[in-house]
Amino acid sequence: DDTSKSERIIYINDKARNAEQKFSCIPQINALNPISTAVPLVIVLGITAAKDGVDDYKRHQSDKKINNRNATVLQDGSFQTTKWRNVSVGDIVRIENNEHVPADILLLSTSEASMFCFIETADLDGETNLKVRQPLAATGKIGVNEGSYVNFAAKLHSELPNNQLNRYQGTLEYNGETYGIDNEKMLLRGCILRNTKQIYGAVVFTGKDTKLMQNSGSPRFKRTRLDRVMNSLVFMIFVILCCFSLVGAILGGLWESRTGAYFRTFLPWETFTTNSASIGAFVEIIRLGQSWTIDWDLKMYHEKTDTPAKARTTTLNEELGQIEYVFSDKTGTLTQNIMTFNRCSVLGTVYGDPELSERSFSASKKVDFSANRYYTPKFEFSDHNLLQDCQVGVK
Repeated sequence: DDTSKSERIIYINDKARNAEQKFSCIPQINALNPISTAVPLVIVLGITAAKDGVDDYKRHQSDKKINNRNATVLQDGSFQTTKWRNVSVGDIVRIENNEHVPADILLLSTSEASMFCFIETADLDGETNLKVRQPLAATGKIGVNEGSYVNFAAKLHSELPNNQLNRYQGTLEYNGETYGIDNEKMLLRGCILRNTKQIYGAVVFTGKDTKLMQNSGSPRFKRTRLDRVMNSLVFMIFVILCCFSLVGAILGGLWESRTGAYFRTFLPWETFTTNSASIGAFVEIIRLGQSWTIDWDLKMYHEKTDTPAKARTTTLNEELGQIEYVFSDKTGTLTQNIMTFNRCSVLGTVYGDPELSERSFSASKKVDFSANRYYTPKFEFSDHNLLQDCQVGVK
């Protein structure tokens, strides 16, 4: 029986019939094993998912830390400490010096006799110079008398939440009077109280309604230049492979229909091919290692505040230190401030001013101070009378 699998039939002295036995020994042919593609793909997706998961977890921890900051709120007739997340619209809060403002609040009073307070808005607009805020005179008279706030009652007609940091419109009804409220009487979330012992304010907006959150917008996925280049290369490779596959399929179909069908009995082959995609895994591993080296870099450690470097994301490592745009304005932000010594007055005698000096001098000829051991070449002065009077005075 030629179909038996337990034995081999050999025809003695018959090469034609033994040819079938010769070709049947050739195994199936496949370019790549499917496992060689599946394993790198799973590694790439696993590393990417784990990395993004860690980044999201760190962002969640940062948000949780902010929401769990302490705030002093008037509750049950006294000011009590609570968490930011428990602050509600209409609450009266007390903020101490160097504390963050937990919400958008209306300034009611300050501890200063001038009724002014100073805030830092670096987290809002990037400016480190302090800004001045002043409450209404009607509420500012309360000062720091906490007992007066227990029975405090007022009605605020506020605008709807928006993202305009420099504008606010509202009216306050207090003691039968109506007062206009503008942005100069508002303290926005993200500000820091500076140079003021304490202030009191009424919460206007919280959470996503604050102007800080209104300007944050939806988070967008940031891609580096390396990611864009890799995506372009992968897309080009995909297009080229599609073209090769299309041409190969057409030519293979023609060859299969004419010639290849006769060999399928003796030389079987798979009807599919696979490709590897492991470059992404190496890139993600490199980025993860770079984020660790940033955290471990002793040169980026600030010893005075015990603050090490912290890589909050692993997707933008190669963008560090890259400058794409340079902005400048007319205020002299990037210019050089040079101070020169032009004139002086000693015991009523003016030196260096041609109009006020009693003795004439040549403005184009510089005085030689090299005889003085403290002389510096950058110091320039035109009135030689100053040097002569100094030398006479020494004698």
